[in-house]
Amino acid sequence: MEMERMTKLDQQLCFEVYKASSNFTKMYARVLEPFNLTFTQYLVLLVLWEEDRLLAKDIGERLGLGTGTLNPIISRMIAHGRLNKEQSKEDKRAYIISLTEKAKAEHEPIEQAVAEKLVSCNFMDVNAIALMKNLKELNAFFSELDL
Repeated sequence: MEMERMTKLDQQLCFEVYKASSNFTKMYARVLEPFNLTFTQYLVLLVLWEEDRLLAKDIGERLGLGTGTLNPIISRMIAHGRLNKEQSKEDKRAYIISLTEKAKAEHEPIEQAVAEKLVSCNFMDVNAIALMKNLKELNAFFSELDL
């Protein structure tokens, strides 16, 4: 590939991934708005719906978020009645984050709203399984680079 073509924006994989990420964030923002949730708050819920009662640092690690980013998100979710925070008995510096009954009850309606949006925008027409596999491989590659 010529150097000129390699530097064109529309030839950059990173730009297409960036645009896709931005579009997903916008789509999820619209779906989550009636629930008064941000995309990042939704990601926190996804982690806790899989495994409730996690240390805040473990949630951050799973999402790739630092404590400076995660703590305000958790605080807003506590204020909205979705999360509880308690000090760990093993480590007084650590906090266990858990779902409230409200967050547990919202699981199905939120997931249904997300699924309906994905179907309505014909996302399933894209080979989503292959795309997910390729993105996981790409992320694993970057993880090995220790960025």
